[in-house]
Amino acid sequence: MNLVSLDIRMLRSLISVVETGSITETARRLGRTQPAITLQLQRLEELAGRALFDPENRRIVLTPDGETVLAYARSILRLHDELLSQLAAPTIEGHVVLGTPDLYAAFMLPSILAIFRRAFPRIQVELNCALSTPLVGLVRRGEVDVALVTRMNDFTGGQVVRQEQLIWMAGERSTAHLEDQVPLALLPPGNIYRDHAIERLEAVHRRWRVACVSASVAGLQAAAFAGMAVTVLGRSALVPSMREIGAPEGFPPLPKVDLLLYKSNTATSKAARALHDYLAHYLSLGEGIGTAGEYPAVASQ
Repeated sequence: MNLVSLDIRMLRSLISVVETGSITETARRLGRTQPAITLQLQRLEELAGRALFDPENRRIVLTPDGETVLAYARSILRLHDELLSQLAAPTIEGHVVLGTPDLYAAFMLPSILAIFRRAFPRIQVELNCALSTPLVGLVRRGEVDVALVTRMNDFTGGQVVRQEQLIWMAGERSTAHLEDQVPLALLPPGNIYRDHAIERLEAVHRRWRVACVSASVAGLQAAAFAGMAVTVLGRSALVPSMREIGAPEGFPPLPKVDLLLYKSNTATSKAARALHDYLAHYLSLGEGIGTAGEYPAVASQ
């Protein structure tokens, strides 16, 4: 049997190209030239012995074999990075304050923080749940070390690590969406989730009213569960007893929002940098952003 050895960099490039849909963007993110990324993908196809990309499509579209390789690539990279993280983690300790809205704390971060805790058992993470706008202020004042927030129109700085698709949600048996004047459960004024919901309804001349205002996702969900209102949240928050509604029910499509990762200028400890880089790594497209050799779990390969 002729054993094939796959370069981790090939797998990382494959994942990034599929997620971004762009060789140019992948080259920028991974710090390589476009020809280098193209050669890596060609070499990966040669080693696989089959086509990974559909040659008939001008966009980057995987073949069934490509989908199989992609699934394994993600698993291999996760285990690879976690192993290197475990080897480096015991030397890093400290206390880090992480700020994020409860939406992301509840539905997006638990699995990542669980992995981080296993990898860095001597780092204590203190979670501060608040809305995005005040959190950015806390980061800039040095009261929060790292923050994952939703990008608002007036935000500057931060690193885009993921996009979250907004969707309309209602309780499983709710009929609130059928009301002539749609009752809405919304975040407080100034939040982009709220702004998009209202703008999209008004664009299609759908009447609405505010039935619930809550700074917590739990309050919005409670109103939806009870059949009191329709709400707008990220798709990651779609849970049992809630259902997505959309065009068939007369609700216009909603956009994606950017998730920004901030690190305070005062957060100079290795512990703070480890958490920031780890979150960036797992929340984004899988490419490393750290300094090679210093934080192996997020080092560029």
